[in-house]
Amino acid sequence: MTIPTEPIGSIPRTPELLAAMSASDAGALAAAQDAAVRDTIARLEEIGSPVVTDGEQAKPSFATYPVAGLPDLSPEGVVIPFADGHTRQLPQLTAGPFRYANHAADYLRAARKHTNSPVKQAVIAPSALSLLYPAGGIDGYPREAFLEDLVNEAEADIRACLDAGAHVVQLDFTEARLSLKLDPSGGLLDSLIAVNDQVLERLSEDERARVGLHTSPGADQGSTHSLDVDYAELLPKFLRSRAGTFYLQLASEPDPDRVLGVVADHLPQGARVLVGVIDPLDPAVETPEQVRDRVLTAARYLPVDRLGTCDDSGFAPFADDTSTSRDTAFAKIRARIEGTALAAEQLGL
Repeated sequence: MTIPTEPIGSIPRTPELLAAMSASDAGALAAAQDAAVRDTIARLEEIGSPVVTDGEQAKPSFATYPVAGLPDLSPEGVVIPFADGHTRQLPQLTAGPFRYANHAADYLRAARKHTNSPVKQAVIAPSALSLLYPAGGIDGYPREAFLEDLVNEAEADIRACLDAGAHVVQLDFTEARLSLKLDPSGGLLDSLIAVNDQVLERLSEDERARVGLHTSPGADQGSTHSLDVDYAELLPKFLRSRAGTFYLQLASEPDPDRVLGVVADHLPQGARVLVGVIDPLDPAVETPEQVRDRVLTAARYLPVDRLGTCDDSGFAPFADDTSTSRDTAFAKIRARIEGTALAAEQLGL
């Protein structure tokens, strides 16, 4: 037995892709996206990644790819403040019915053309997209109708990825921790979890075994949006979801032992947990030995046969984030792979 290890998702875009994104040539952009996906997968395979990803090279952001290009949007949606003072703003829906304009399975099919390795596909959790509906409502399109459309679209997005051969589908639920900052009562978190659970409950047990939930305090331009929120306030509810795998930011956590204790108390029977052993926001590249020690710490709390490793988050969830270099990202991923193997060896696996 080995310890599974997976990337979370985004890799900094290639310089050629960044240049093409700022131009207005659609054909050149498509060619640059395909080349960037091919290069990302080749580099992951070169460093021995057992599971690869397209690095979200063709997504405008991890959060808004399904609605990119939709006409019924305004720019005046929810504002996400980061600790360093910068913000990101979601769009806001202005009319219904709600439909995805872009689907994750298309990214997956494009990636699989370049590899025979298992390919992981990240999708945005429906909970995040539920924030697109305006607080004041939409005339003739009540929130209940929007949520039904959203759940249908999210289910179809996940199923299409599974049908297209995804090794695993990861739902990015990064707003979970932020929700407790916006609403310390937990009511917003409960509503977000309920949206995700509506989708997960439509999947079979075998399908849910190939679906995971990822949470982190955000990672953008070297900053987070909710690292100051106590993980213990989130994890007991987060881990009740019916996903087969949970991906948890941990490397950047100030007290990982305390967090691991909470996870051990609440991890559902049969579920796997992949703990973050790489901090994408730290400019220093971790050593394999540092990663090994982080895995061994996690193994003191969690069953080894249900334990894996990942990065805390994607390295560039928004396409314009150049705070981490592409070479640094791959060096960190290599350290994760090698350090996880060292831990497996020490554990006698």
